[in-house]
Amino acid sequence: MMPPFRLIGTPRFGGIVVVADHAANHVPDDIDLGIDPALLDQHIAVDIGVREVAELLAERPGIAAHCASYGRLVCDLNRDEHAAGLLPIASDGHAIPGNMLDEAGRQARLKRFYHPYHEALARLLDDTPPALILSLHSFTPQLASDTAQARPWQVGVLYKEDDRAARLALTLLAEEGLRVGDQQPYSGKLLNATMNRHAETEGRPYLGIEIRQDQIADRAGQMEWAERLARLCNRVAIALA
Repeated sequence: MMPPFRLIGTPRFGGIVVVADHAANHVPDDIDLGIDPALLDQHIAVDIGVREVAELLAERPGIAAHCASYGRLVCDLNRDEHAAGLLPIASDGHAIPGNMLDEAGRQARLKRFYHPYHEALARLLDDTPPALILSLHSFTPQLASDTAQARPWQVGVLYKEDDRAARLALTLLAEEGLRVGDQQPYSGKLLNATMNRHAETEGRPYLGIEIRQDQIADRAGQMEWAERLARLCNRVAIALA
């Protein structure tokens, strides 16, 4: 069985580490989520476009990417260990019956997916401290369970208490003529578990980015955003040095 994470590229001291908690939609053969397999290609299972953008970024010198190997419906790595949503029993109106587990089943999932992913990320950041962590996600233009909600932002910037990198990125992205969400469509005050653990508590500068999925649904968009994010992260890292 493949490990719950992939390290792409070569980490460098003072470089950039991309963290993609929701970069995959794979479900192990021995886990039955009890859902229509077509749902695995939708936003409830994977951050569409993020794997490809992370891989493109990691082709550049000084950038490495730590990416999830399994889907967020198997184990949502961007949740606190005791959060109910770590093994979601429903997502955007779809029931996930295979995640209705007892405590033993829950702990087995944590041991198999959650702990190895975060332990490996902690080692990477300790062994090769980066100048900046890029937490990379994507969001759907519209939730099926809330069709009245408008999501016009092309990109959102998330953070909790440490907004050093976020403030710089908000300005730089707006200067490119993009419609930028400050803590939109989600707030890092509420949803920031991986960065809270590996960046906020350690004082490591980080940048939480959410790209609207239609921006990176094809190769042209993925290449455009990889170029933009590489440029953005380097400028932010230099400004913070």
